[in-house]
Amino acid sequence: MVTTTRVKHEWVREEILQHMSGLAPDAPLPQERELAERYEVSRSTVRQALKGLADEGRIYSVRGRGTFVAAQRISKDSRLTSFSEDMQARGLRPGTRLLHVDQGPADAEATERLELAPGSAVLHLERLRLADGFPMCFEDIRLPAHLYPGLLHQDLERPLYGIFASSYNMRIERAEQKISAQILQGRIADLLNVPHGSAALLVVRRGFDEKGRIAEYARSFYRADRYDFELTVSRSG
Repeated sequence: MVTTTRVKHEWVREEILQHMSGLAPDAPLPQERELAERYEVSRSTVRQALKGLADEGRIYSVRGRGTFVAAQRISKDSRLTSFSEDMQARGLRPGTRLLHVDQGPADAEATERLELAPGSAVLHLERLRLADGFPMCFEDIRLPAHLYPGLLHQDLERPLYGIFASSYNMRIERAEQKISAQILQGRIADLLNVPHGSAALLVVRRGFDEKGRIAEYARSFYRADRYDFELTVSRSG
């Protein structure tokens, strides 16, 4: 028999986890009152159990809509790997939906980031990256067109780094990355299937090939409820 508040909320937590095991990511959980009646405990006990699950990243709440099952969280370390490699390493099926592609003169941002002459041609791609069919990341990519002749005729829903290697004998050897917090609004929030105002991680990246050339400039918006970055740091000296 459950005898203490502490034991009660831990027991309720385990019961909710068992219930969640049969649910898909983003599936709704029963309301707090229903859970209290089901497990014959107080709503404060249910609230404690749900808070613990939320702190662990197993569930998430949307104001006015309820509480939902969180999908597996992805941790990214500091190694230079592609999105597809990251997903495959975690047993997830990577996918890509090509949203937009064109070629035109570089705007001011692409000219600066790719270190091109004004008016140079760039390739512009927008892609939605998926993990087991669920939206994970929105990519806005600029590439120097002279490095990738004929790229527009490739299947751009394939991994780009694989295309670079097989069609252009190019490998991205290193990258500069800047990571910042962002609030998602409008089209990107809709594409990532999250409420407007949700948190995201913006990764701004410049990739360099083995010859030291800037081979890509990308801005990637990752769902903060699904993705985090792990870095190992040490004290110098």
